Amino acid sequence: MKKRFAVLVSISLLLGLMACQLVPNLNFNTTSTEAPKVMATVQAAPIIQNLLPDGSNAISDSTLTSIYENVNPGVVSIFTTTSQGLGSGSGFVYDTSGHIITNFHVVDGASSIEVDFPSGLKTDGTITGTDLDSDIAVVTVNVPADQLVPLPLGDSDALKVGQMVVAIGNPFSTYSSTMTLGIVSAKGRILNSIRTDANQNTFTAGDIIQTDAAINPGNSGGPLLNLDGEVIGINRAIQASGTTLQGTSVNTGIGFSVPINIVKRVLPTLIMGKSYDYPYIGISSSSIDFTLDQWRALGFTQTSGAYLLEVTPGGPAEQAGLRGGTKTTDIPNLLAGGDLVVAVDGKPVIVYGDLISYVVNHKSPGDQIMLTIIRDGERMEVPLTLGKRP
Repeated sequence: MKKRFAVLVSISLLLGLMACQLVPNLNFNTTSTEAPKVMATVQAAPIIQNLLPDGSNAISDSTLTSIYENVNPGVVSIFTTTSQGLGSGSGFVYDTSGHIITNFHVVDGASSIEVDFPSGLKTDGTITGTDLDSDIAVVTVNVPADQLVPLPLGDSDALKVGQMVVAIGNPFSTYSSTMTLGIVSAKGRILNSIRTDANQNTFTAGDIIQTDAAINPGNSGGPLLNLDGEVIGINRAIQASGTTLQGTSVNTGIGFSVPINIVKRVLPTLIMGKSYDYPYIGISSSSIDFTLDQWRALGFTQTSGAYLLEVTPGGPAEQAGLRGGTKTTDIPNLLAGGDLVVAVDGKPVIVYGDLISYVVNHKSPGDQIMLTIIRDGERMEVPLTLGKRP
């Protein structure tokens, strides 16, 4: 799933700014195989049930108040010291063993970590595990179990666009325990992974949730919740069009959250201090759709699917016989002749994100997938054995 954008005309990744926060007014420049389960006592906060007679979620003041009162005790503020200065973010309690979930970029390079609870408790934290591919980190605190309120984890696959969600976090490092309301704006987005390979090529973080719930610098690592009070995502980044007078990015109603189902796959491995291996295809594609003119230049009558701009030499895709673009077109830097992936294991692939989301959520290195491709006008099936990201 390596991505290097060969198409320069209207093909660029939607860049989200990390929603962590540098403490203001300081002169700093910083801004499968299922993993084995870890035995831990988990006493999750009660799930909030506010249902209408037809079984749908009721949205009311009492619903939101109940969510906040039950969930907020398990949401923390995180303050870090790095070589570049002070920073802040958010996180939430996973279990009564003291594991806190946050974003990797919140604690990246931290020489010290302070974790503040809504109860007023402040304590030191240490990094137990990190995952740069999905921007996840586990911070461990040593506090009595009765001071920890684990949050229940939901099912991000069950989310629907338009569903109401809330975010709780620590925006701008000073407004701790802030709750905001919005909807799921879209599913299946992709962002660049923080991790790169030896050649500085980036990987892809898939199945990202887009929301318009207000997420600002300092919200990174905090929970995105459904109306049952379950965590369905970790707030990671925002799309920003400007900055404040202090130089921090401004929310524009487009925020991105790591889906909790990916977190649930990765977390047991991180708690053990190990690295989680993501499945790897070894292709480059576009994060946004081609225009009609670009599809025509590529020679396709079908205008959906994941077009293979490039196939990584020696990777699983090349070993399976897949092809990237090699023939020049009238559009600069757009090479025709590559395969078009239109389905994976029988599931339609409309955009590149569909392929990435399916593989990351449901497959592990060593698993085989069946890709349906279009090559030279013919539809064919290609089996591919997934590797692990190098």
